[in-house]
Amino acid sequence: MPIRSMTGFARVSRSLPSGELTLTIKTVNHRGLDLHFHMPSDFDSVEPALRSAIRKRIVRGHAQVQVSFKRIADANGDGSVAINEAALGAWLDAFRAAAEKYGLDSKPDLNQALRMPGMIESSGTPPLPDETLEPEILAAVAEALDELDQFRLREGAAIDAELRARIASIHEIVGKMEEIRSRALPYFHKRLSDRLSELLNGAHIEPARLAQEAALMAERSDISEELVRLKTHADQTGVLISAEGETGKKLDFLLQEMNRESNTILSKTGGLGDQGLALTDLGLAAKAEIDRIREQSLNIE
Repeated sequence: MPIRSMTGFARVSRSLPSGELTLTIKTVNHRGLDLHFHMPSDFDSVEPALRSAIRKRIVRGHAQVQVSFKRIADANGDGSVAINEAALGAWLDAFRAAAEKYGLDSKPDLNQALRMPGMIESSGTPPLPDETLEPEILAAVAEALDELDQFRLREGAAIDAELRARIASIHEIVGKMEEIRSRALPYFHKRLSDRLSELLNGAHIEPARLAQEAALMAERSDISEELVRLKTHADQTGVLISAEGETGKKLDFLLQEMNRESNTILSKTGGLGDQGLALTDLGLAAKAEIDRIREQSLNIE
């Protein structure tokens, strides 16, 4: 199943006998599902049905849903408009009270007041009844969710390609580490021999003892298990981004494990000469790729 981005946008307009209905949905990343609605007060009764419809299609993300309705002037009356005297009076009273309380020398701006929702009313066109609004708005949100889904799938395809490129890079890095590790035991043997010769001032060292100590040193610095786990986690990441469900949350846990393996590798490569430096550089490169995957995963549903 293709992954979906949490970023998306959709706009739908529907022409009705009484006016033009416009519904937009904008989504961005968020840890959970966070819905916010901006619409006229006479649409409030439709909000529960809207929430239910959206929750069936969106699992995670911050979603802003905006609904507007531009009425046709002569749909149900003469199209005349009037100022909501009660609302304007209340606004002016609140403005003057605030100015007096805080000692502000300011005059109210009528243009600003009239732009507020509900300040200007249509005297000839009453609000549509709820039973007429709801099916039209739900039909609009269903169409918008289809459009939004296509947008998020396109974004998800780009994220998918980026993640798979990073996974391939981690596999390549692990392969280089394994190659360096395969040449490490002779290095451990020589380093231990030189160190013991220096300490014993040329005294004879049993070859079996030297081999045993070199093997112990190699074991303490061995990164084979970490490399196997890192490669396995990278494979699991590839499987996960093709799986169903909330991929983003599962991916976050897996990336923590990958980062832990990389840190362990870096802790074991100190003091190994040029080979250790090469392993350190590769370990840092692996961490950089993991961080890039994490950045992309933050926008996956």
